Amino acid sequence: MRKFEIVNKRTSSVDIKMPQRATKYSAGYDFYSPTNYVLQPNEMKLIFSDIKAQMESDDVLILCTTSGMGKKGIVLANSIGVIDADYYNNVNNEGNIGFMLKNTSQAQYEIKVGDKIGQGIFVKYLTVEDENVVDKERVGGFGSTVTTN
Repeated sequence: MRKFEIVNKRTSSVDIKMPQRATKYSAGYDFYSPTNYVLQPNEMKLIFSDIKAQMESDDVLILCTTSGMGKKGIVLANSIGVIDADYYNNVNNEGNIGFMLKNTSQAQYEIKVGDKIGQGIFVKYLTVEDENVVDKERVGGFGSTVTTN
């Protein structure tokens, strides 16, 4: 099952807008800001969406900026984001999907509640047949694949 949910440990108190596709054939689900923020030139800021994604074990959610953001010099600091299936409900932050935005322009970029902060695309992935058995489980949150045995 693939679905989005609002996290319980929210970063804001506003009504959360659920991710949605803009058109019938859009691949990406637009994510929206739950907060106001002015991103200064050359500044990076982590904005959590207050959304988590449940997905199949062989799914990954790839995060990207929108083309409209790119035209204004706003990019993801790590180029793309990779949300693994086991990020959902992790003990660190409940799976809250965050966008590390960077302003590469010389102008301020204003983000208001409800503005798009990026998009996510669900993709199936493959593993190699002769892989060593991986039995570790995620315990970390954003920017972490801290595991336990």
